[in-house]
Amino acid sequence: MTAAGSAGGGTAGEGAPGTGQVADQGPGLVSGQGPGRVPVSRPVAQDVTPVVVRLKLSLLRNGLRQSGGRRAAWIGSAVAVLLFSALQLLGLVALRGNAHAESVAVPLVAVLAVGWAVMPLFFPGGDETLDPTRLVMLPLRPRPLVRALLVASLVGIGPVFTLCVLVGSVVAVAHGGTAYVLSVLAVPLALLVCVALARAVAAANLRLLSSRKGRDLAVLSGLVVAVGAQVVNFGAQRLGSGGLGQLDGPAEVLGWIPPASAIGAVHSASEGSYGTAVLQLALSAAALAGLLALWSRHLTRLMTSPDGSTLPSAQGAAKERTSTGLARLLPGGRTGTVMERSLRYVWRDPKTKAAWVTSLAIGLIVPVFNALQGTGSIYFSCFAAGMLGVQMYNQFGQDTSAFWMVALTISSTRDAYVELRARALALLVITLPYATLVTVVTTALIGDWPKLPEVLGMSFALLGAMLATGAWTSARFPYSIPQEGYKNVAPGQSGLAAAAVVGGMVSAALLCAPVIALAIWANVSAGGDEWSWVLLPVGAVYGGMITVAGLRLAAPRTARQLPEILAAVSKG
Repeated sequence: MTAAGSAGGGTAGEGAPGTGQVADQGPGLVSGQGPGRVPVSRPVAQDVTPVVVRLKLSLLRNGLRQSGGRRAAWIGSAVAVLLFSALQLLGLVALRGNAHAESVAVPLVAVLAVGWAVMPLFFPGGDETLDPTRLVMLPLRPRPLVRALLVASLVGIGPVFTLCVLVGSVVAVAHGGTAYVLSVLAVPLALLVCVALARAVAAANLRLLSSRKGRDLAVLSGLVVAVGAQVVNFGAQRLGSGGLGQLDGPAEVLGWIPPASAIGAVHSASEGSYGTAVLQLALSAAALAGLLALWSRHLTRLMTSPDGSTLPSAQGAAKERTSTGLARLLPGGRTGTVMERSLRYVWRDPKTKAAWVTSLAIGLIVPVFNALQGTGSIYFSCFAAGMLGVQMYNQFGQDTSAFWMVALTISSTRDAYVELRARALALLVITLPYATLVTVVTTALIGDWPKLPEVLGMSFALLGAMLATGAWTSARFPYSIPQEGYKNVAPGQSGLAAAAVVGGMVSAALLCAPVIALAIWANVSAGGDEWSWVLLPVGAVYGGMITVAGLRLAAPRTARQLPEILAAVSKG
């Protein structure tokens, strides 16, 4: 690019011959001039940080403009996070002067850093700027891009919450002028370490997260939330009974791990250990430098290497074609085919996998954690059968619009019965051994082995009742499951889904009334554990009978309403 020549044939902005003077050739470009030298233009380095920050704000603004529901959800979540941040800040400030303030602040910052590290793995679509390959066509170098994305990462609700926690933590542990001066460096340093950690993890796993198997990591978010909630509950109860002093040991170790070491540095300065404070702060600075270097290296590889994640693998395809081990273990005919298809849904379909992972996790967490806390009961193990039995509900919804292929194979009530029976058997392959395992583990933790047959019988009866009501509600209240996004019900069908699940669970509990009454009689009138073993065969037989009855009741409706079912499950 050269300057436009003047009418007299001279060069615009030309200096005296031989001076090598430079002239402004346009925004961001300069050109060297000299005798016998062709003018060469070169770009002037410009900071792209403001551009990327404006891009982040534009993405947020345009996302909120998509629908009023999304805007309301974002505003509601923002208000909730801000209120929680304010309460968290006030709670940490209230700890000021407490002997165990550091024992709370330091582990809290460590847990916060873990959250920053794992969030990109489970919610890769939550922030569009986490994918730097969208900028691959732009002439950007890694260093300015890292700087721009790092600053852009500070825009959002998460950084505000993190900042409130960090400010409250330093207020809780800082005492003296030196500690306050050090906190001015510790707070932004810890915040940058958290943000850089999230970016480095996202960049390192971007190829995985952009693939189908990588996106399936999001199904574990329910498991993480469930386990995390129970761990927090368990920890809160332990702290309530034993006091904050139990955190002193972990806090001493975490005080040397970035970014919690930045808060530990403020506490060390408050106690007069200035050398220790400088070392702890240096650890956080070194962690930030290392994360930025790691992030820059991954960015370079992402922006320069081809993406082969979507290329088909001939070896994998051949392996898929020859993988018939599952089919050999299943019965022949329509039953085996439907069972294999249902089990493949569990393994491959993200929404189905998410529902199963959540049910398996919660079904184990609730009885086991209550048993560990000493507040549980062996009867809590029936919760696993209830959670797993819910998977029988809305069986046709997981087929979505592809249900038309299933409908073409159903020409009679017998065909519908075999279809529903095969789907129930596929569920039993997983639910029956898992419910048994949860019951045995809960019994071992509580130590009430004489009650094991009774609880197993009740679990089997509840599972059978859930399968029966699930088959009927699948035919009576089918609804669509959207394939995109995180919603599990298509718009306009939320009430239908709630009525199906809640009504089915209540009906299943009522169907188990005979077994429950027998258990009460065995414990109250028949001498307790002496007749407890009777519940095992009775519950198993009753569960099987009620399942067959429910399938036979649902089969005629399924055969008659195939077009209505197809229309209902195709709305997503």
